[in-house]
Amino acid sequence: MTKIIITGSKGRMGRTLISCASGYPECQVVGQIDQGDDLRSVIEQGDVVVDFSSHSATLDIVALCAEHKKALVIGTTGHSDEGKSQIAEFKSRVPIVLSSNFSTGVNTLFWLTRKAAEILGPGFDLEIIEIHHRLKRDAPSGTAKTLADVLKTVQKIQSEIPIQSIREGDVVGEHTVIFKGAGECLELTHRAANRGIFALGALRAAKWIVDKPPGLYSMQDVLGL
Repeated sequence: MTKIIITGSKGRMGRTLISCASGYPECQVVGQIDQGDDLRSVIEQGDVVVDFSSHSATLDIVALCAEHKKALVIGTTGHSDEGKSQIAEFKSRVPIVLSSNFSTGVNTLFWLTRKAAEILGPGFDLEIIEIHHRLKRDAPSGTAKTLADVLKTVQKIQSEIPIQSIREGDVVGEHTVIFKGAGECLELTHRAANRGIFALGALRAAKWIVDKPPGLYSMQDVLGL
């Protein structure tokens, strides 16, 4: 049984995590932390902290986990490059899973995007379109940024990949990677129907990370992709 503490427990993802954990027999929620609560008061009760609070709170949470030698799963998005570097400074002290998206399908999309970019080469124009609900604060989404990083790394380009961000209705999440060539177009799309897919992935990551050595891991490491 993996004992988890959820930060951001009253947010959309926090509530979904708590709901999904009740049907996930391998994990037990032993702490629910949100604004005004003290993580320090419960951190010793858990094996791993799952953070879906806010990117502005994540660094303090990482530091506390490092102090208490607790594994950490980070699901907050909107981190700057500097913020990611600051998180990475703790990788020698505790195991951390940092992912812009915990969906198995989305991580398969990352893998497919990498393979498509390798096969198609530089002769295709690249574009990413992402759609989320109107209340999502960060744009582009963390997932879209990851997809762009995959494309830039594979094709060894410095220029930014065009990303179109749409905020409308109650869309949970939709990402499309477009490869436009001479006489043909390839589109890879993932659509999320509910937040449960992200919660189940985060729980899977929490169970996986607790016995790993200190380091910075991705969801693709969790899935073995």
